[in-house]
Amino acid sequence: MVNTTTKTFDTAHGRILCIADIRGRLSAIDDLAREVNAVAVIHTGDFGFFEATSLDRINDRTLRHLTMYSPLVASAQRTHLLQQNSPLRNSVDISILSEFPLLLSGNLRLNVPVYTVWGACEDIVIMEKFRAKTYEVPNLNILDEATTHLLDLGGVKLRLLGLGGAVVPHKMFDNGDGSATIAGGQGTMWTTTLQLGELVDTAQRVHDPSETRLLVTHASPGREGIIAQLALVCKADLTISAGLHFRYSTSWNEFSVLADYEGFRRKLLLGKETFDKVWESVKAQVDVVVDENQRVLLDKALNVVERIPPPIGPGGAPTGDEPMWKNCWNWNLCDAAYGSLILDVREGRVSAELKSQGFNYAYRRSATVPATPTSANPSNTLSPNHKPSPKSATPAPKAVDRAVPPHLAGKGSTGTSSKAASGTGTPSSGPRDQKEGVKGEKEGDQDGSGAKDKETAKLEKAERDKQKRKEKKERNREKAAAAAGLIEGSVPASASATVDDTKSPIDQLKSPASVTGTLSGGVRTPKSARPPRNLWTIFMRMNATMTENELREFYAQGVKDGGGVTKVHFPNNTGAGRAQKLAYIEFGDEETMRRGLERNGQSLNGSIPELKQATDRETREREQRERAASHGSFRGRGRGGGGFASRGLAAAGLTRGGGRGSGAGPGAP
Repeated sequence: MVNTTTKTFDTAHGRILCIADIRGRLSAIDDLAREVNAVAVIHTGDFGFFEATSLDRINDRTLRHLTMYSPLVASAQRTHLLQQNSPLRNSVDISILSEFPLLLSGNLRLNVPVYTVWGACEDIVIMEKFRAKTYEVPNLNILDEATTHLLDLGGVKLRLLGLGGAVVPHKMFDNGDGSATIAGGQGTMWTTTLQLGELVDTAQRVHDPSETRLLVTHASPGREGIIAQLALVCKADLTISAGLHFRYSTSWNEFSVLADYEGFRRKLLLGKETFDKVWESVKAQVDVVVDENQRVLLDKALNVVERIPPPIGPGGAPTGDEPMWKNCWNWNLCDAAYGSLILDVREGRVSAELKSQGFNYAYRRSATVPATPTSANPSNTLSPNHKPSPKSATPAPKAVDRAVPPHLAGKGSTGTSSKAASGTGTPSSGPRDQKEGVKGEKEGDQDGSGAKDKETAKLEKAERDKQKRKEKKERNREKAAAAAGLIEGSVPASASATVDDTKSPIDQLKSPASVTGTLSGGVRTPKSARPPRNLWTIFMRMNATMTENELREFYAQGVKDGGGVTKVHFPNNTGAGRAQKLAYIEFGDEETMRRGLERNGQSLNGSIPELKQATDRETREREQRERAASHGSFRGRGRGGGGFASRGLAAAGLTRGGGRGSGAGPGAP
């Protein structure tokens, strides 16, 4: 006999508040419902079903857990209770664990209907009394495997199915102190196999296609494959669960969080494997003790475990219809102290509003801020009460005194122009600023700071001049090497510092200040770390696009070593439609390259490509200047000759730059 009731709300619009883990603070339920104008409340477990006599049945570990997380205990009191040397149960009474005795006595009332399952920490004795009708509380409805409720509101008939307790696989055949299908003991409760079977039986008996099914569980179907299988068998449209104690509520369906349909099947198969291990170990014992009615429920539970969606067929689609894969929607709630879910039902549509308190990241503002590499004071930190200056969010660097320019010396102004330590000057805006500068200089001289600033400025200037001279020597040395034809592939002297191979190329780049140890704040663009080009390279220009394999076969015809080709490169910035009409073919040595050049004039896929030895940019520019000197210069249309080709050669590593206005000629000489 199924215990079912129907609650009809005479309204075209209704809001249902869904919360989890109220943990005995039952007086807050009405307050939360009133805030959101809810007509009903759904609760997903850890309601706080404890009374005074429950304390004797709760073990020490569970009692400590309840005390640690009870919202009825003040922080100072909780710290005192958990740190005292005497046994905890000597100091704990029911008033700090649950308000359920007040609800049972009538001193506390529920003003809206509340539908709840039991959670992982409840007293099974109290739950058995509710099932036996010994305990009854107005507006408090227990959802269990044999009891279902129907809410009719907003054009939707919402069927509530419930399963309480934690999912503990090795306890699913253990009733503990339970007398029927439910199980628990010592202040905890868990789900049983017979409980699953009876819930399936209840769902099948009340099945109505016109209803929308909402499965309420304490365990999450997102974590427990067997709960997901239960939702599948019960044909649930929506599920609400708790038990994960997150600070954010979550909303998902299987299609949104799993990579593919096969991932959904693997999740359920994993739950089946976990259950099967336990079932195989206790099967012989269970078969001996179950009666005829329990056998029916056991078979239904085993059908839940065996309910695995069909595999994907040959065409890539499931062989059977499994709507839950995309249509069943799930919510996992955070504790009631941190958030809630509101189901807004209107004109047949069930809308959802999630509210979560979330994480508090304010602690990061008080954390120590690491100093930048150029910071003059690495020990600086930002305090939580630090406030920026109202004039500027970033304080300006200290000014360095400079002499008055000669053209201003005769104008009666004794002010000095300031220049930041980074080398960027800030001109004076007028006589007033000049007067303030003089005043500041005089005040600084009184305590000796002005003299210190001048001394620091001299030292910094000397360091900058030294760095400039060093850079000038490097540039002269590079020019001399380029003139001698030795620069290609060489490493600049400034880049000869030790390089940590464990760092990324970006982390290895250093400014002159970090290399020389000076205080200069200037930044120099690092030279390219491009590897030296292959000298044995052929440049090809073709009438049609070719693939790498076609080019390799072209050079390998009639040659035993495969033509000696080591790399084929197509410039990727030579314009649309030309990407594979230009190619650079690299060879292992000069002999194989010469052999490749001998194929000039041979046919490739019906056309004859042009083959030339590729040269570097300096050589091409020198040849162009020589031709211009003998034949006269000529500029074609556009901003410079050979823009596309020069950029293509630069991408291939055969030029040093390749700017648009450089005047570089085509990719081949």
